Amino acid sequence: MSLSIRNQIPGTVASVTTGEAMATVKVRLAGGQDITAAITTEAVKGLGIAEGAEVRILVKSTEVSLATGPVQGLSIRNRIAGTVTEIAAGGAMASVKVDVEGGALTAAITNDAVTDLGLTAGSSVVALIKSTEVSLATA
Repeated sequence: MSLSIRNQIPGTVASVTTGEAMATVKVRLAGGQDITAAITTEAVKGLGIAEGAEVRILVKSTEVSLATGPVQGLSIRNRIAGTVTEIAAGGAMASVKVDVEGGALTAAITNDAVTDLGLTAGSSVVALIKSTEVSLATA
């Protein structure tokens, strides 16, 4: 199956915490950083997600925000440090590619945000992703 989601990063399930309807799944990337996905308990069972399982993290580029430094006072759990490698600007929006340990992410942000943040290739950034916007796929 092919998907239009650009952000597809492999990882290993580090832990699963299930509740009545929802579960949180921590996935460790090859570089050691963790990404948390909040998915249904039914999906955990249906996909056979358990500690040690190999999964692919899926995140739409429109759900990735960027910061130029440490962020405090936010409920967003996924804060992935990386380096901007490419910026492709369009009429109003830009596609910003970010190398992170264990993979790469693309963020779709406004051109104004690129300018305001002073982003260029080589800029250090923190990618912010809500756990509810992370999907998981198994082989």
